[in-house]
Amino acid sequence: MAPKSIDAVDDHIKDVIQDLFQIQVATHNYAGPQTQQELVRLITQLAGSLAILSDDASALPDQIPPEIIDYVDSGRNPDIYTREFVELVQKGNQYLKGRSEALTGFRDALGEEMVKAWPEMKTDVDNVLQSSHTEQTKREETVVQTNGTST
Repeated sequence: MAPKSIDAVDDHIKDVIQDLFQIQVATHNYAGPQTQQELVRLITQLAGSLAILSDDASALPDQIPPEIIDYVDSGRNPDIYTREFVELVQKGNQYLKGRSEALTGFRDALGEEMVKAWPEMKTDVDNVLQSSHTEQTKREETVVQTNGTST
């Protein structure tokens, strides 16, 4: 029965590290044929520990994106990947916020110019501006709630 918790897998990783340490000590203190059997036993024990670790780790839910695994496999720090990803998202959010603010300003300026050009449409223009302002406020509240901050 394979454990399904991260703590159990963590314990198996510690077992593998301990087995590797024991192999290192036995190799360092190698005294000829009498320690050869000990090394064979330790390597067999390591192989068993690795097999148990592999089985237990494969039973865990896969929550790590493949891009991060590739990033780590290439010898890079996953914290740097996370930082770069957050910076990229922030840059995109700033860009979209700027576009939204520009369109809001354009909407208001267009409304003012339309009222100047066609004064008889003031009521309709005001209704459209009020309606779009209400929709924008609702979208902004949704974004604030999604981000987990309160107003």
